[in-house]
Amino acid sequence: MKTIVIDPGHGGTDSGATSQGYFEKNFNLSIASKVRDFLFENYEVKIVMTRGNDTTVSLQARSDLANAQNADFFLSIHNNAGGGTGFESFIFNGTVSTITHTYQDVIHNQIINAIASKYNVTNRGKKRANFHVLRETRMPALLLEVLFVDNNRDLSLLRNNTFINDVSIAIGQGVARALNLSVKTSPDGLFKVIAGSFTERKNAEDRVEYLSQRKISSFIVPTTISGVQYYRVQAGAFASRENAELQVEALKAAGITDAYIISDTVSPPTPPPPTPEERFTIQGVSLLNAFQLDHFVKTVNPNAPLLGEHYIKYGAIYGVRGDVAYAQAMHETDYFRFTGLVDKNQNNFAGIGATGPGNPGATFKTPEEGVHAHIQHLFAYSSKQNIPPGYEKVDPRFDLVTRGSATTWTQLNGKWAVPGTTYGQSIISLFKRNATYTIGQIEKQVEDLQNLLKEIE
Repeated sequence: MKTIVIDPGHGGTDSGATSQGYFEKNFNLSIASKVRDFLFENYEVKIVMTRGNDTTVSLQARSDLANAQNADFFLSIHNNAGGGTGFESFIFNGTVSTITHTYQDVIHNQIINAIASKYNVTNRGKKRANFHVLRETRMPALLLEVLFVDNNRDLSLLRNNTFINDVSIAIGQGVARALNLSVKTSPDGLFKVIAGSFTERKNAEDRVEYLSQRKISSFIVPTTISGVQYYRVQAGAFASRENAELQVEALKAAGITDAYIISDTVSPPTPPPPTPEERFTIQGVSLLNAFQLDHFVKTVNPNAPLLGEHYIKYGAIYGVRGDVAYAQAMHETDYFRFTGLVDKNQNNFAGIGATGPGNPGATFKTPEEGVHAHIQHLFAYSSKQNIPPGYEKVDPRFDLVTRGSATTWTQLNGKWAVPGTTYGQSIISLFKRNATYTIGQIEKQVEDLQNLLKEIE
């Protein structure tokens, strides 16, 4: 079994190249981790990482580690800076073995073939340099410069999960070809852990990003089942089912409730029937009235605006549960305290168009228009029907929604909020709190009336 040392450049106090608040060290670790997982899950190989998290590791410590492992290959992964664009690779500019040249040729070509035309990436060529990790390692060594952090177009690719996934797999495939690695086999088949399966690739990419933020490496595996294209997010492959089950538990602890195991010899399990929460539709009749909505929110925020009437009105017009939409507004605005990206003066109670710092989303002229846009946006997700006659399009993102793609509140997970794996459940939970509080108020009123009747009999 061959030993490969993978070296994510920089780390810890050494951020590497920086641009617009992004650090090279983080991109390096993300790519290196995915290369490690791809190789380990598919080939008979020993992988050693010079760092597995955001720690400071000296150049000497990196080369010493590789030499102590008596590794067969050293791969250092970096991003570039300095005003250029594109991909390039380096080997030592002194005396190197013929096999080092061969490794560079095979791996470089594999990467370029995968990303040059698909992402319009410039091939800057196969180069040589006097870098420490190339000079001081006693095995064939290669350093990759994957795009330029200080180039806006390159940076947008580095921030693109699909690109990171594709370039990582290409690097892994190149290494496997160059070193002629043996494909991993198991008499029982590998047990692959799937952290979600999606019909839309964007949702799979969001899941990969969500897992990455929680230090769980994963990648997308397209597959076709009964003629339907799915994008599976694979978060590990294990020869032992026990280890696969441990990974599933780790995913559940990270908030991924739809993780499961598949095997080369075991068919995927039949999905469990949907829970009552998963069946709870966006369209329907409001059961709470405007006063009950406003009264509940003021128990948390006495200064909350009186919006209940608008939510009930427009909910009835569009056939949307206005009382649950009101719960969503409470969730988005922190009970109308607006402690997040959106300012209260925007009248944007659903966070429509708010994507991050510097982009707080849409602004509406009046609170009523803001509520109308919220209900209309829910209508876009939950129905394929036209906007009701007599009403104009006020939701600026109405046409960007895949119509009818979320008929239940939990189906908004990964769509309205990203990754938002429990987004719909949070809305339903707030609605339940409102309903429970209202029931308590009604029961108290009934009790008071009964006592009054007894007094006047």
